[in-house]
Amino acid sequence: MNEPLLQVDNLAKRFEGIVASDDLTLEVARGELHAVIGPNGAGKTTLITQISGELTPDAGRIRFAGTDITALPTYQRSALGLARSFQITSLFLDLSVLDNVALAVQAHTGHSFKFWRNARAEKELREPGRALLARVGLSDRADWPASVLSHGEHRLLELAMALAGSPRLLLLDEPMAGLGPEESTRMVGMLRALKQELTILLVEHDMEAVFALADRITVLVYGRVIASGRPAEIRSSKDVRDAYLGEDDAEATHA
Repeated sequence: MNEPLLQVDNLAKRFEGIVASDDLTLEVARGELHAVIGPNGAGKTTLITQISGELTPDAGRIRFAGTDITALPTYQRSALGLARSFQITSLFLDLSVLDNVALAVQAHTGHSFKFWRNARAEKELREPGRALLARVGLSDRADWPASVLSHGEHRLLELAMALAGSPRLLLLDEPMAGLGPEESTRMVGMLRALKQELTILLVEHDMEAVFALADRITVLVYGRVIASGRPAEIRSSKDVRDAYLGEDDAEATHA
């Protein structure tokens, strides 16, 4: 049996008595899109933050591609092939769309920001940047200020920046948040294409998107895994319906 790309064992994290991760165990297989769902306060973002290295667990172990990364800083995890997007976009709004991506490329090639001139003027940064924008469908926005993009386009730009380091595992924290119907459809299409190339761990509230995209789904409640399996198994689980999805058809539920 192939070793999972990501293995989280018995993770625990508490904040002043609030349990955010409770003996949490999770495996993400190579090449799958694995979704993590649960009600607000279930510990989904805390899980992603611990995997990416921005938060240190109180107990437990995280292994990535066979390497124990529990104590590694974020930049070392990034160098191993972990990339993350956030619930709230973090962009340089006063710079152009291309400049944002070129800076992300620059960060992953080891260039110092202290010596950054104009990322668009550097061929080795500009060309990969344009390729990334084409990949997410933003080529025609390259020279626009990032500030004038729509919210959905901001999410796509952030996705392009996350892809700049050619990650092996993409951690996505609610990429559908705040998107309208057309933007949601566009994002689902983008993630469907990316899952053919990358392993993805997706935290998402949009159940329609989750069931359309996920190969496997893990359900968190109060920081603990209550179910993990194929979408059909999660949809039919009484424990999941009682704790989270409710009695309605899971495909129509937006938590």
